[in-house]
This record gives sequence, structure tokens and C-alpha cells, in this order.
Amino acid sequence: MNLSATKNPTAVTANAAAPTRRTRRRRAPLAALTTVLLTAVGLPVVAGAGQASAAATVRVPDRYGQQQLTWQPCAEAPALDCATMAVPRDWHHPDAGPDVTVAVSRHRATDPAKRRGTLLMAAGGPGGAGLLRPEGFVRAAPAVGAAYDVVGFDQRGVGHSTRPTCQTPEEFRDFLAGDFRDDTPADRARVIAGSRKLAADCERRSGGLLPYLTTEQTVRDLDLFRTLLGERRISYYGPSYATMIGAYYATLFPQRVERMVLDSNIGFDGTWERFELGQPMSFQRRFEEDFLPWLAARDGTYHYGATAAEAKAHWERRRAALHDTPLTDGPLTVGPNQLDNGTIQALYQEKDGFPALAAALAALDDWPAAGAAGRQAANQLFGRYLSPEFLAEYFAVTCTDTPWTRDLTTWANRGAEYTARWPLVGARTLAFSAVCASWPAPTAPRVRVTGAGLPPTLMLNSVHDPATYYEAALGAHRALRGSRLVTVTGNGDHGQYPGPDDCVRDLVESYLLADRIPARDVSCASPQAS
Repeated sequence: MNLSATKNPTAVTANAAAPTRRTRRRRAPLAALTTVLLTAVGLPVVAGAGQASAAATVRVPDRYGQQQLTWQPCAEAPALDCATMAVPRDWHHPDAGPDVTVAVSRHRATDPAKRRGTLLMAAGGPGGAGLLRPEGFVRAAPAVGAAYDVVGFDQRGVGHSTRPTCQTPEEFRDFLAGDFRDDTPADRARVIAGSRKLAADCERRSGGLLPYLTTEQTVRDLDLFRTLLGERRISYYGPSYATMIGAYYATLFPQRVERMVLDSNIGFDGTWERFELGQPMSFQRRFEEDFLPWLAARDGTYHYGATAAEAKAHWERRRAALHDTPLTDGPLTVGPNQLDNGTIQALYQEKDGFPALAAALAALDDWPAAGAAGRQAANQLFGRYLSPEFLAEYFAVTCTDTPWTRDLTTWANRGAEYTARWPLVGARTLAFSAVCASWPAPTAPRVRVTGAGLPPTLMLNSVHDPATYYEAALGAHRALRGSRLVTVTGNGDHGQYPGPDDCVRDLVESYLLADRIPARDVSCASPQAS
């Protein structure tokens, strides 16, 4: 699908829309408290300002609200301070069940005289670790690091925080084994059995933690973190899944938000199921319209085909060969599913991902003669993309935040359809969706994002982003009332700030450092990284 027909019709070029300084912050009027029942699944959903009112009624026992953060240099990043905080396993029943530990970090503003407050940042995924991210962020955005204490955290379920346990690496290899494109009745049964086993293993081994690994619980952890930092309000930067964390936080605690930048946006206006059903299309688009032409233009280097069609045919031949004879070299095994996963990973960023994938593909063509650089790229892309630890949190959040269709025949049929249309990611539709269909039924309250009571927020998205596709960003933008969308038309990268695009950087830093925000949606026509 060509996005030229779907670009935001209200966007104008950044140069044509001079940002205006806000002399007084305007607050949207608070909507009346309304409570609706999501009758199809029996989950409560609260609309408008009522969600912020409901958030205020959740009691924070003194043992949490009065704890002290004991900061010390982070063992893995001495430029940061690290601490841990205790949070209730279930914020709606804080006296039930064991505590959850959340690891937090801080990078002090490097110019205290210009300090503007605290900027909280979160990680994507779900499943990405965020504890050490402030270090790289302030290095890439020194002006922001000078003006803010930049703080991060490993959300519940990740990294140094309390985590679920799902499967051993050996068990997880079985989940990813074979070829998700195979579609005989026996293949479908095998995939469904593997998905059911993964869901059952997670539930059995995680000590009752799974129902509480949700975005809604996480944002309550963050508001406790804000309290312990002594901040009345905070600013926020979040990429990818962290846009959903930010949008939920802004919905439940709008009065606590100073400024907010959401970069590469999840479709947080709807369900995870609806959002993930759009990803096969967007990854295939990125593969065929961006990577394959890039690869063909470098046929003299990688010898993969002089046209995009030739390069695609070459890639499919390699995949078919790996289906019949997977490559095994020490701990590395590359079958068709691993080839898909590595290709998916490389599509997020052109500058680093495209050359690494091209080198890895060339190495697979003649593995015995492959050089060290090609072998290293292959190991990184095809051997390390997905892990049982990452997917434990990924499935816990995506399967629990919002309801899923639980009929496995529906998913088997949809998987066959998506494999035919968008095979790169579509082939794993059955395997991944069957996990959520087999997951314990969600009980988390639904959060409906509205933007009520928020200051103007800034959203960033590229038109060919493979993971957080532009069409979903448009829906999220409409839901988050008062937001401004920056459409990046010149690249398809996932995550736009901080990066080399001067247009994006100027817009974000004018907003964070000078309270200047475009009067309307804008676009940044940046050149491709190549």
C-alpha cells in the first residue's frame, strides 16, 4: 500500500508553520464522569475526565508513598544513578499479594541553572529494558540533558524489575522451530499446540503475576515514581510501545503532565489485536518498497539482484533452501522463521539495519567462505532477535491490556490469508495470536485515551515505519485531543528523536526547551539516510 494516498491531509511543511510560544497553558474542559461497560467482554472502561477522577481514588498506602529512593551509581552505567522502589502487585487491591520491585534510574541535568524539571522516558516493546536508556538519550540530545533530570525505569516484568518466567531457551526454540508458512492441518495443530504450551507455561511458572503486567498498572507505578522524585508535574518522552504508556499516563493523570513527546505511535486508541493486525502490511511495505530497492541499488557490493524483484526472488530462494536445510553453526541455527525474524529486526532503522541485513544475507549465500563481518551480522540478526524473556513481557502486556478473539479457527484462517498477502510478518499471525487466544482472560480495566485536560502534546511518525505504522498513528492522533502530529515523509525509520533529522530535532527541542509547539500538524521531508 502506497502511503502517498494516506498522508495526513491537515499536515503542512514545518517551515510553513512557525511554532508559537505559549504564554498561558490552556486546559481542555473536563468531561463529565461517565462509566460504560464493554459488554462484549465484561471489562470496565471509563471515558473522558472520569478516568482521571477514578485514578485519584486508587489509594496509595503510606508504605509505598513514603518510601525513600536510595540512589547509587548504576553498576552497568556509572553516569547514571540507580534505585529500586516497591509497588503493589495490584494497584486496585494494594494490600493483596506480594510487592513488585521496579528498578529506576536518573541522569541529573548537566546545567542546573537552566533546569526545567524532570523528563521521564520509557522503553518500547513491550519487553524492552529502559533502565539504562537515559545515558544514551542525553548523549544524543545534550541540550535536553542539560535542562532536565532524565529518568528511566525497567517496567514491571522487565530487566532488573520483578519479571515473569515463561520458558527455558530450549523450550522457546521449539516455539520458533519449523516454518510458520507451512499450512497443512498437521502444521496448524503443531503451531497451536506450541502457542498453547507457551501460554500455559507462562501462567504456571509466574506465580500469579501475569494479570498485573499491564500498561494501566505500569502508569500507576510511574505516578508513584513521580511522587518519590518530589515532582508536582513531569515531562515525558516515549518511543514505540512507550507511546501507549505515555498516552495512558496522560489519560489517568493529565494534571501531572508538563510536556509530552510520543515518538512512533502504537494505535493506542483501540485494542492490541486491531493494531497488530496492521503490522503484516506495514512490514511488507517497508521490505518491498524501501529495503529491496536499497539492496538492488548496491548489487555491485552484495550481489543480490539488480532490481527489487530480483532481490526479492533471491531472498525467497534462500528462505526455501533454509526450509529444507537449516543452517547450523555452533549455537546459531537459521531456519526460515529465523530469517524472517532477522529481516524484520533490520527494517526498523535504515542506517544500521539495512547494511547489516545485506551483509548477513550475503554471508548466508556462502557460509563457509563468509567473512567475519558477515558472520557477526548473521549471528546478531538471526540468533538474538526474540528471546523468552522479551516475549514473556510482550505477551503479558499485549494479551492482557485489551481483549482478544479467542476462536483458534478464526486465527488459523486469518493466518493463511495474511501469509499469502504479507508473508514476512503475516506468517506468524497464527502462532502469536494463538498465544493471546490461549492466555488467561484479561481483567484489566480499559483505558480510553481522549486527551482531556492535557496541554498540547507532540507526536512523531514516519510514513513507512514498519512497526508503528502511519495509519495507526493517525488514529492515535485523532484520539489524543490537542496533539500535533509531525509526519516524517523522507524516511521509514522507527523512532525519530533524537536522530539526524534537523527538522524533527528543532521541533522537539523547541517544544521541550522553549514551550514552542506548531499551531497545527506539520511534516518533515527529510532525506533518506542513504
